[in-house]
This record gives sequence, structure tokens and C-alpha cells, in this order.
Amino acid sequence: MFKNLIDLLFPKVCCGCKDLLLQYENVICTLCRHDIPLTEFYRNPENEAFKKFYGRLPVEHASAFMYFHKKGIVQEMIHSLKYRGHQEIGTVLGKWYAEDLKTIGLHEKIDAVIPVPLHKKRLRQRGFNQVTTFGMALSGRLEVAYESTLLVRNVYSETQSKKNILQRVYQNENVFDVVFSERHHNKHFLLIDDVLTTGATLESCGKAILKIPGAKLSIVTMAMSHS
Repeated sequence: MFKNLIDLLFPKVCCGCKDLLLQYENVICTLCRHDIPLTEFYRNPENEAFKKFYGRLPVEHASAFMYFHKKGIVQEMIHSLKYRGHQEIGTVLGKWYAEDLKTIGLHEKIDAVIPVPLHKKRLRQRGFNQVTTFGMALSGRLEVAYESTLLVRNVYSETQSKKNILQRVYQNENVFDVVFSERHHNKHFLLIDDVLTTGATLESCGKAILKIPGAKLSIVTMAMSHS
């Protein structure tokens, strides 16, 4: 009864289109689920996300769940997650994509999920890392560890959204470090982020992770920028 009263006073709306959710719908309405531009990258080892790292970073697997278009449904969802604190979006997307990744056996290859970290100052400002719920949902469904302290961001930097690839690569040099022990040796890490654009941040993170003896690296993002 109390839940019904809460729903009446604060009706749940779709994070994509903002229409009221039906009783059986959760976070994303059925129509928006069908409209989300899924990449299907996980089906193709040589996909667009994987090719982003050619000659830059040795990755075992790289994929993005959705295409990110400006003013599209995916942008609305990512912005709701990142700037409006709707962290349940990350949970839904993580559980959804985990089922796809299990079909290619990724859960049998990786040992831990590692989020791209925020600097302590940024974390205090925002209050949360926007990829946390996505990563925890992946780790839960894939049945592997979630390690949020392995990677450390040493340098606070302004948003990169308006920087070109050369500016981003330069800015990300030595920004990240890795704090590991012997138990991390010879492990396969799944690095995650929200949106793959130039790949500069992920490249910097990946290079830090690969300092670990015997480490292997895969990359998964919620979305990939697409013109």
C-alpha cells in the first residue's frame, strides 16, 4: 500500500523518453528498449571499438553496448546517469549487456572488472562514479570480482568533451597509476567506461593496468560515439 502511494506521488518515468512507466516496466520503457541503437559489437571480434586500439593498446576484446548520438535516446540515458544521479540506469544496462557478453564466453576469460576512476576532487563534486553501477552489474552477472581501487587517477583535469584526440592523449599521459599486489599477476582485467570517443582515457588506463606482470586487458563501454 505504501509503495502504491509513493508511486502515485512520485510516478516513475522512462529514463529515455520521460513517459510514465507501466507497472511491469523498469527504468526504460518497452518502446525505448526497442529504439536503443545497439551496436552488436560483441558478435564481431574485429568491431569498431576493437579497431580504435589498433597500434595503441594490446586488447583481447573491446566492445560498446550502444551507439551514442547527440540528442538521441542514449545521450539522454547517459546524461541522466552521469549528471542527474539516476544510477539505476547503469544497473539495467550492465545486466543487459552481461547476458550478451556471456554468449561469447567472456565471463570465462576475465578475472575482474575495473572502472575508469574519477579523481578524488571530481568524486566529491559528483558524489559517485557514473560507471560504478554498470560495473557492479557486470561483475555480478559475469560472476567475477569488481575492483574499484586498482586504478588511481593522480591528476585532476577538466572535462575532455571539447578536446581533440591529440589534446586528450597529451592530457592523459601519466594521469593514471595502478596499485597492485602479487595476487593481481597474470590476471585478465575488464576495463569499463561510459562512452568511448577517441579512446585516449581508456588507452592511458590500459597502459597502467598492463604494468602488472602477465596482465591481459579487455575493454567494455556503455556506448560509443557515432556520427
